[in-house]
This record gives sequence, structure tokens and C-alpha cells, in this order.
Amino acid sequence: MTYRHNKKYQICTNCVMDTSDPQITFDEKGQCDFCSNYYTTIKPSWHPGKEGKKELLHIAEKIKKETQGKKYNCIIGMSGGVDSSYLTYIATKVMGLKPLIFTVDSGWNLNIAVENIEKIVKALNLDMYTEVINWQEMKDLQLAFFKSQVPYQDLPQDHAIFAGLYNYAVKNGIKYVLTGGNISTECVKPPFEWTYVNDIRMIKDIHKKFGKVPLKTFPLCGMLKNRLYYRGIKGIKVIKPLDYIPYVKEDAIKLLEDQFGWEQYKNKHYENVFTRFYEGYYLPKKFGYDKRRCYFSSLILTEQMTREEAMKELEENPYDEKQAMEDMTFIAKKLGISVKEFEKIIGGKNKTYRDYKNQSGMLNFFIHIAQRVGIEKRNFR
Repeated sequence: MTYRHNKKYQICTNCVMDTSDPQITFDEKGQCDFCSNYYTTIKPSWHPGKEGKKELLHIAEKIKKETQGKKYNCIIGMSGGVDSSYLTYIATKVMGLKPLIFTVDSGWNLNIAVENIEKIVKALNLDMYTEVINWQEMKDLQLAFFKSQVPYQDLPQDHAIFAGLYNYAVKNGIKYVLTGGNISTECVKPPFEWTYVNDIRMIKDIHKKFGKVPLKTFPLCGMLKNRLYYRGIKGIKVIKPLDYIPYVKEDAIKLLEDQFGWEQYKNKHYENVFTRFYEGYYLPKKFGYDKRRCYFSSLILTEQMTREEAMKELEENPYDEKQAMEDMTFIAKKLGISVKEFEKIIGGKNKTYRDYKNQSGMLNFFIHIAQRVGIEKRNFR
């Protein structure tokens, strides 16, 4: 079952975003609003050269001064993917910081991701803390999300990682959170229809309707708590170092491979078997959403990929069909249901966050404020 709307099909003449985003708009030249936003809002204020590096080193000195005498300068959430792995390298080798590496065991990570993390942590002589999510609670919440029929099946995992990281930082008095979020590979943000934001009200409503196991230990942290309490009152500061330096994905991969024996995988976020299935099979098959369009469009805009290369890549399945079926069987078994039950759930009527209690009005308000003050420059919708 695929998402449908009344728009005539159109694809951007500059990137590869298309009308699978129902709110996309195009100008008279056929260029989409993601592209125009990048060229008019993001690019003019983004200086990842000498100016940016100078500012990054200034930030590093400020962090070191403020955290003098403490065991760690900052905390980094690491997944084993290229962004967080390269961020860890930059934080230690360029910024001269001593970060605590924070990882989350959600029950789905592939061995390659775990090995990538271990290689870098060991080589850089860093300390690591792993938060192991209660599997019965994680399983119950993820199954509830499948039953809810929304596109955002990775939200339980994303929330556990997000909430776990910030809760730990506040609890342990670590003021600086360094993230791998960046303009270079993420300037085109997936629309709300594809990947909804961290809405704790919706998470709780879906779990209340379809879940059975109480979320007694599952990490929870809503955007209101994070933005107003953690950042406003507790003084948590979020830094995105990759925005201050030239971050070319292929160059970063080569450096990680050469220096740490880091191993690459097929697509962004494919270090996790659940995410691989969700992005490579569930979203395209059920809703017609291919998140590679956002990833490739970001690389096109930042001149790391040509539109022709992206179009050719999009002709291929996100990942092997046989592997997808094996992953489906594995995930169904791990969630405690049969493949037939899983297929029936996936085949249900598509829904969105609008079908559940949500905080979209408040979240849109905060996003609008962030855009007005220049904290957030990407398109959100």
C-alpha cells in the first residue's frame, strides 16, 4: 500500500526531491523549495573553511576552560555511523577535547556498528558508557508503533537515544553535548509526513492505545523538557562541530578507514537492522517515501554528488530484496509475532501523527521561533 495524494508527479530539476513530499513546491524553473531555502538561507551563513575552523577552535578553548578539572569536557552520542565516528575524531584530534562516548543498545545494532565504535574508542583511548534499553519495553513500544500504522517506525529508537543521552548528561553534570548533525549531509530534512519529530505526547498516546508493557525504565524526554528545562535552566549546550569545518563524506570515510579500520555500509543509518528494514522496505513499500531522496539531495546541494548519480542510485532498490525478507523474518521473530501477522500489520490503513494526540502546534511554534532567531535554517514541515 503506497501513499497517494492529488498532486501531479513532479521532481525537482536541481535535486531529487519530488511530490512524494505532499507539501513540496516548485518555482517557474522547476526548482523545489528545499533548494531555494538552501541557496538563500543556509549557504550564505555557512562558512566551513578557515573562518569556521577558527570559530570551532575558539569554542573548544571555551569548553576546556569551563570544564577545567572535570573528567570529561563533553559527551558524544555514537552510533558507529560516519557522522558520529568522524565527529569523535574531530572532537579529540582537532578540538583537543576529552569526550565521554555514549552509546545505546536498543537490541538492533549490527556487529559492524559495534565494532566501528569499539575501534575508534580504543584507538582514541576514550571512556564509553552504554545504556541498555529494557528489551521488553522497547519491543512493546515498537510493536505498538507498527500497529499504529504511522510512517515513523524509528521514533522509539531515536527517542531512546535522544532521551538517554540528554538525561545522562544532566544527571552527571556534563554541560556540553556534541552531535554529528550537520548541514553538509543533512541540509534537506525529511518532511514531517516521512519522519515526524520527537513528540512525546504522540509516543505516549500510541503506547496507551496499542502497548501492553508499562514504560518503567524506558528513557523519556520531551522537546519541552529538553529545550526549556535542560537547555534553559540546567545549562546544557549543544554544539555541531561538523558545521564549522569542510565535511566531505567520502573524505571522512577514507580517513576513518585508514586510521581506525572503520567499515562502511551501504546507506546512511544502515548500521542498524531495524532502521535498514524501516528505511529500505517499510517506508518505500507502504508509503512511497524513499529517504535516500533527502540524503542524496543534501549531497547534491553541497556538491558531493551529481544529480545524475543520484537518479541512477534511485533506480536501484535501497537494499537487496532477499535481505529485506530475511530482515522482516528476523524482526517479526524478535518482536514476538509471526511473519504473517507482521505482513498483516504492515498492510493496514496508513495513518499519520494527526490520527493521534500530538504536540504539533507547540512543536511548530518552537521550530518557527528557532528559524526566526537563526538557530534552525532548514525547511521544516
